[in-house]
Amino acid sequence: MKYTAKGFRKIISLLVALALLVPLTGEVSVMPAAAVTQAEIDDLKDQAADLDSQRAELQQQLKAIQADKSKALEQKSLLEQQIDATQAEINNIQSQIQKYSELITQKESELAQAEEQEQQLYELFCERVRYMEEEGEVSYWSILFSSSDFSDLLDNFMMVEEIIDYDNSVMEELLALQEQIEADKADLETSKSEQEAAKVKQEEAKAALKEQESQVDALIQEISGKEDQLEAAEAQLKAAANAMDAEIKRLEKEMADQIANVPSESGFLWPLPSSWNTLSSLYGSRIHPITGKPNNHTGIDIPASKNTNIYAAKSGVVTTSTYNSSYGNYVVISHSDGTSTLYAHMNKRAVSKGQTVSQGQVIGYVGTTGSSTGNHLHFEVRVNGNRTDPVNYFKDKTLYVTSGGKKVLLEH
Repeated sequence: MKYTAKGFRKIISLLVALALLVPLTGEVSVMPAAAVTQAEIDDLKDQAADLDSQRAELQQQLKAIQADKSKALEQKSLLEQQIDATQAEINNIQSQIQKYSELITQKESELAQAEEQEQQLYELFCERVRYMEEEGEVSYWSILFSSSDFSDLLDNFMMVEEIIDYDNSVMEELLALQEQIEADKADLETSKSEQEAAKVKQEEAKAALKEQESQVDALIQEISGKEDQLEAAEAQLKAAANAMDAEIKRLEKEMADQIANVPSESGFLWPLPSSWNTLSSLYGSRIHPITGKPNNHTGIDIPASKNTNIYAAKSGVVTTSTYNSSYGNYVVISHSDGTSTLYAHMNKRAVSKGQTVSQGQVIGYVGTTGSSTGNHLHFEVRVNGNRTDPVNYFKDKTLYVTSGGKKVLLEH
């Protein structure tokens, strides 16, 4: 059966209707605005590799001094730096795993979308074939030769061209979608495989962290039984405090505008949960509780369980959040009233330099990093860069102090 121009226009009408139902869109993978990309995961992998190298370097330093019993404090410091690097790597890998989960969800959605469009195009193709079978073979030449005049010939020629182009585009789109579906499936399997590898690596890092923490505990026991090591720890802490005075003044000058924009409360909040109110060391001249020798303490020590929340005593700006061998993990917050507070020996820090914090916000967790042999918070207060007794700012709080192995009320 040969088509007339009138019948031919029916075909065009059908194809237009089908085209409206199933538009040819080319690429079907339209990523949302906040879509995860492989580049983000690769960046996290690079960071993890750097942390892994850092851990390996610290391990080499540890091996070099491990046999020297006089360097227990140095060993402890290196191990704590390893712990920080390991924890950062664990957190990094957790971010990778989360990103992979989001990427897998995206790819599954894109794959489902592509398969749905493939089905629609296939149905369109089948509809086109069925229509041709029902209407008979199309003779494009007869359509053109049946034109009544030149204008009719041009119309028919354009209709023939549209049908041919449309049929070709359906086939090309169908083939492209099938190729894309295969590629999406391969990408999805790769992402799943890499996520599983990241989970294995994270478990290995967690095991390494546990071993490092055990080594630190053993060193603490070793240091606690040696008077010279304890004296060295105290000397390190005092030297660090002296250096900190100048560093705090420098950073406060550098960040003065930001600090001035954070209103400061009139009073200080106790930096630990209220039940932790017994001090093991007071500010100023004191007799060392273990060595029995006099020394000068730069703040107050408040024993508490490992990972107890540490709170910002006042609102302000974090001018320091780092680790050193004396203070361990420590944070300094500068306040707009000219005071600053220092929180040392943290197990973990929860804030970073330049961050604005509110009074009572958790800024870290109690630990025994640095020149320390037991879980506690070392807390310092400075006024215009000069150290002062923190106890003076808690006149209304009931405090105790350990003296001669006994807990007694602190008169203040």
